[in-house]
Amino acid sequence: MRVTDLLAVAALVGSGVVAGVLFAVALSVLPALFAMPADRYVYTHQLVGRRWDPTMPIIVLTSMALDIALALLTRAGPGLLFAAGAVLLLGVSVVSHFCNVPINRVVKSLDPDEVPPDWRDPRPLWRRWHLLRTTLALLGVTANAVAVVLA
Repeated sequence: MRVTDLLAVAALVGSGVVAGVLFAVALSVLPALFAMPADRYVYTHQLVGRRWDPTMPIIVLTSMALDIALALLTRAGPGLLFAAGAVLLLGVSVVSHFCNVPINRVVKSLDPDEVPPDWRDPRPLWRRWHLLRTTLALLGVTANAVAVVLA
């Protein structure tokens, strides 16, 4: 087995984990969070979010780095798909870092027992950004899967 084969498997597994986690959150966690009153939402959001950092950023960025390496090491067709996978995972990282994480910080700073009456519910905005990064992740794992098949 060649080194590029091992890198391709790792890139596919990593991007698959990213897409799977984000898809599961969109499919199950988000509807549950939307069904909660504000105080329970804040409490649950704080609990659910404890283990994401630094695990998910490491998986996203490592998978992106593997895609970049594979884009440089493989022939044109698969290489372009690995490059596309890298760009899509970069998109996941950018949306997460600049859109979802700032919202998470605000929610983490709240006391669930004292949610202000004029509190602006961040769930609709958070969901929009989350669905964007989920779409990017699903496209990224698809690009990687097709690249692996063609390589």
